[in-house]
Amino acid sequence: MNSVSAAAGSARQGDMLMSRYAEFYRRSVDDPEGFWAEQARLIDWKSPPQQTLDASRPPFARWFVGGTTNLCHNAVDRHLARRGDQRALIFVSTETGVEKSYSFKELHAEVQRVAASLMELGVGKGDRVLIYMPMVPEAAFAMLACARIGAIHCVVFGGFASGSLASRIEDATPKVIVSADAGSRGNKVLAYKPLLDEAIRLSSHKPDAVLLFDRGLAPMALTEGRDHLASALMERHRDVEVPCVWLDATDISYTLYTSGTTGKPKGVQRDTGGYAVALAASMQHIFDGRAGESYFSTSDIGWVVGHSYIVYGPLIAGMATLMYEGLPTQGLDQQPDGGIWWRLVEKYRVTVMFSAPTAVRVLKKQDPALLKKYDLSSLRALFLAGEPLDEPTGRWISEGLGVPIIDNYWQTESGWPILTVANGVERTRSKFGSPGIPMYGFKVKILDETTGDELTGANEKGVVVIEGPTPPGFMQTVWRDDERFVNTYWKGVPGKLVYSTFDWGIRDADGYFYILGRTDDVINVAGHRLGTREIEESISGHANVAEVAVVGVADALKGQVAMAFVVPKDGAAVADEKMALHLEGEIMKRVSDDLGALARPARVRFVAALPKTRSGKLLRRAIQAVCEQRDPGDLTTIDDPSTLQQIKNLL
Repeated sequence: MNSVSAAAGSARQGDMLMSRYAEFYRRSVDDPEGFWAEQARLIDWKSPPQQTLDASRPPFARWFVGGTTNLCHNAVDRHLARRGDQRALIFVSTETGVEKSYSFKELHAEVQRVAASLMELGVGKGDRVLIYMPMVPEAAFAMLACARIGAIHCVVFGGFASGSLASRIEDATPKVIVSADAGSRGNKVLAYKPLLDEAIRLSSHKPDAVLLFDRGLAPMALTEGRDHLASALMERHRDVEVPCVWLDATDISYTLYTSGTTGKPKGVQRDTGGYAVALAASMQHIFDGRAGESYFSTSDIGWVVGHSYIVYGPLIAGMATLMYEGLPTQGLDQQPDGGIWWRLVEKYRVTVMFSAPTAVRVLKKQDPALLKKYDLSSLRALFLAGEPLDEPTGRWISEGLGVPIIDNYWQTESGWPILTVANGVERTRSKFGSPGIPMYGFKVKILDETTGDELTGANEKGVVVIEGPTPPGFMQTVWRDDERFVNTYWKGVPGKLVYSTFDWGIRDADGYFYILGRTDDVINVAGHRLGTREIEESISGHANVAEVAVVGVADALKGQVAMAFVVPKDGAAVADEKMALHLEGEIMKRVSDDLGALARPARVRFVAALPKTRSGKLLRRAIQAVCEQRDPGDLTTIDDPSTLQQIKNLL
């Protein structure tokens, strides 16, 4: 075939492939009941659904009404016959030097022991169990045990401050709390038990019992009659059999509090059947994960990614899931190792990996040769989410690994990706800077925030919204507060009952979305609204910028001005004033050229590191508060307090 006809053939094939996902998506939004009835076949049902969708009370959507199923059965039991001896859970802790694998049979046994222990403490169907745990296998056992017996788990990020934990205990009203003596990060032990004891003291709700896993990292004072060591209970139930409790598809599986919640915590409530189907479908269509393979998500079980893609999603798909405790730059011998993740990809033949742009930026500072040191031929794709992926970081890791880097955009509320590409349906190119296109089931639109009109042109900026009915796996409501669910999420756009993501976005001519930052992270400079994300994107394109955070700071003249904090690739700019001034000038000019003089930051400050949570999210609100000489509030989840102190010292 000559080059011209080869190109034409390739173009025709491209059109055919593009139409495959387009048709798949169209069916999902035009005929949601038919589409999702097909997807429901990906899981086991005790009794099949009688009605695929009940959307009679918008904005509430009830999926697979009348069907009964169980998340633990779908994640563990149904694999026992075919792959009982295959790896199900791989645990690696560079904090304690532990590396251990559990087969599906072994996982099944451990989950039943924890389930029996919870039942002995009085937990039954519909009871709440709050889980306050580090990244250890027992945390996954506890989640699966709750799912097994029909209890509702509420995982709170390990190490959360007592006040924050107390407010969640009060809202969730758990019968039992599951915790551990301590967690560890960067070889620093954080004792959980004193934090938990204080939280229970502060809370008006008191649990009946506390189930404690002792790792031997910190001493634990036990409260008589309330506290129980898991080792003793689990030993009593060594060979126990605990059958799955079959739940209605619309029964609650868990609640999870949104990060950064101010005031009364907002518990995102998830169903059982819809969530199981959504995860099974996403593992096939989005992540292209296959039974018998290994999946590695570097997130934490305290966040939604940990729920969906450390615990439930990979196991439902029959994959081994790798659970990691530690930094991305520390080896099992507790010595510096910027290649530890790639070492694990090679060892466990990981095919699908999920991480965050922040983690990649940390690795960007390591020797690039580490990306070529290990055999990564098993890896098909690296998925990144949690915050926008800037183009320079995306290109760096793409060239280093030589695999597709797939951005994806979603929220605690959605449960699974809203925007990405579905390579399991058809190979679709990613665009750096864009999380992708709407996923099946999500009717994503961009609306004018003041008029509610839909913006259909290329690069028109508006609020990213989702039209109901929302797909399976999406939040049912706010825990015990339907009114708050409606008022918070569905009344943000005048005259329209649509779910607001609270994010600005644009759509390009090819239909790819770009997220420009939170609608509440908008800087109003002299009446001009500017998204912090747009300014960060411009700055991150400078060759000497490793990381950047832009915040809006109150200004007597302009209302607000942009302030940029940059981690330079050449660390000398942090200490060398002359070099810093020169680099600041270059960055200012770049922003002016890209976005106009109005978007130019008032100052660009250089720091060694940016303040982040332990899960890698930038603490923009805390930076803004320090800039405005306000109290930054609860900093429990900050990874390194000195990073915020450095900003204070600069100002």
